Amino acid sequence: MVGWDVGGVNVKAARVRAGHVQAACTHPYEIQRDPGALAAVLRTVAGEIDAAPAGLHAVTMTAELSQHFRTKREGVHAVLDAMAAAFPDAVLQVHTVAGDFRSSDAARVRPLDVAASNWAATARVVAWHWADALLIDIGTTTTDIIPIVHGRVAAEGRTDPERLRTGELIYLGAVRTPVEAIVHEVPLAGAWTGVSAEGFALAGDVHFWRGDLSSADYTAPTPDGRPACREFVRERLARIVCADREMLDDAALTAIADDVAAREVARIADEVRRVRRRHPDVALAVVAGVGEFLAARAAARAGLVVASLAGVLGAGAARAAPAAAVALLLERSLSPRDTYGA
Repeated sequence: MVGWDVGGVNVKAARVRAGHVQAACTHPYEIQRDPGALAAVLRTVAGEIDAAPAGLHAVTMTAELSQHFRTKREGVHAVLDAMAAAFPDAVLQVHTVAGDFRSSDAARVRPLDVAASNWAATARVVAWHWADALLIDIGTTTTDIIPIVHGRVAAEGRTDPERLRTGELIYLGAVRTPVEAIVHEVPLAGAWTGVSAEGFALAGDVHFWRGDLSSADYTAPTPDGRPACREFVRERLARIVCADREMLDDAALTAIADDVAAREVARIADEVRRVRRRHPDVALAVVAGVGEFLAARAAARAGLVVASLAGVLGAGAARAAPAAAVALLLERSLSPRDTYGA
């Protein structure tokens, strides 16, 4: 069984068998830059996890939001076209926000039912292991905060606009978020100083500088096109306040990075509290994603006990959680309960 989470900037895949994730990976790919390459990318990713091109493939997606597509309908159709081109002998089952699966043809008829349903897949698998929890999944771009109550997903929002309105989706991530989308001023020379709004640095620069993010996890194109290494991260951070590497020392840059990171955590924690107010008895957060370190800090700040999804699925699968989850969900739906394993 192969699971896919086809995003606008990353393709995630997982191979599962008998309730266990045997392989998982995350492959950076911005569909807007080269939309015609999606089928080839899918085949490459399948090779990375040694997935059979035939058989059952479970699919969820967020790529339909890419600016390349004028409507989500167009985006859903494009993803399904690419899946069919990449794996012509496969049986595709597309996950819906409601939690069921549909054929590719049925998904095309009601595309909004399958658009951005990846969070729902992850939450349902989390609910197998924790009856009452907040799932906090932080990727490169966004944060999902999904309540699970009495073993059921209790999210109020279904579409992206609804989820943004309820606080269950936040556009703050561990890599791609521009610094000026997190803060409007930072500490410099003992005073609060405004920041530039030119996209000089990303959250990935901040977290790399602080040691929370590896260069391998900095999967977005850097703002200046230079590598994700300390030398060039230093330069990008200095430009936050329109300075350069000769004007600011490491201590000044660290103070800026620490403040940006702390306020990103604080903003996520505020939304965690907001969602939790609707479910005050929930005391546990389950954290996942490349930004798990942010999720854990935000959850602790909001007064929650923290557990890691990696402890159940494995580290690689927890970073590609929707892909692993959608495969596990489809496998369980097709397997006799006594042979699947709880």
